[in-house]
Amino acid sequence: MKRLEDIRLYGILDMGYVRPADIVSVATQMVQGGVDILQLRAKQFIPDDVRWFAQQIHPVTSAAGVPFVINDFPEVTADIAAEGVHIGQDDIDVERARAVAGYRTLVGKSTHSVAQAMTAAAEDVDYLGFGPLYPTQTKPTYTPIGINEIRIVHEMIQKPIFCIGGINLENLPALLKAGARRVVIVSAILQAPDIEAYCCKVKNLLEASQK
Repeated sequence: MKRLEDIRLYGILDMGYVRPADIVSVATQMVQGGVDILQLRAKQFIPDDVRWFAQQIHPVTSAAGVPFVINDFPEVTADIAAEGVHIGQDDIDVERARAVAGYRTLVGKSTHSVAQAMTAAAEDVDYLGFGPLYPTQTKPTYTPIGINEIRIVHEMIQKPIFCIGGINLENLPALLKAGARRVVIVSAILQAPDIEAYCCKVKNLLEASQK
């Protein structure tokens, strides 16, 4: 299984973009394209549905050595022995999420400012999401925070930080120049004509930036 410190490309299989019948195919394309960690986000579904989706996806990620993360449902994380759970600012706290999901489970948290990132880091999360950097149809009600604080948050926090929000191949070079080291991409991947090829291109840019 890939180590968190080695992960650069975070993919989210968002059920707002993917039909239930396509989840295995999409997950397979994402991991074959080089996604290092994969999250299932199914906010509009009940826990039993999320559990069923997760049971279909987890064998795909496990075979590829890619950690699998469940958004919002630590009980599902525990039930299928997924590698991680991700929570938002308005969800249960980090300690409770870890207790429910399992103490060996990765816990990530979304943050929308440097102040929130500092607070989350003090809560002993394993990694942070930081954004949205750009306007995004995935979370249209969120105000973009821009890219000026990317370098600041990386200087202040040593935990892995995944920049998120409206990121795509076109703006990724500017993000990397601004100090981003890890990114989350959602709609640009899921709406790509060739998901695997798109992920490959993103991964190549990320790897080149580390040299």
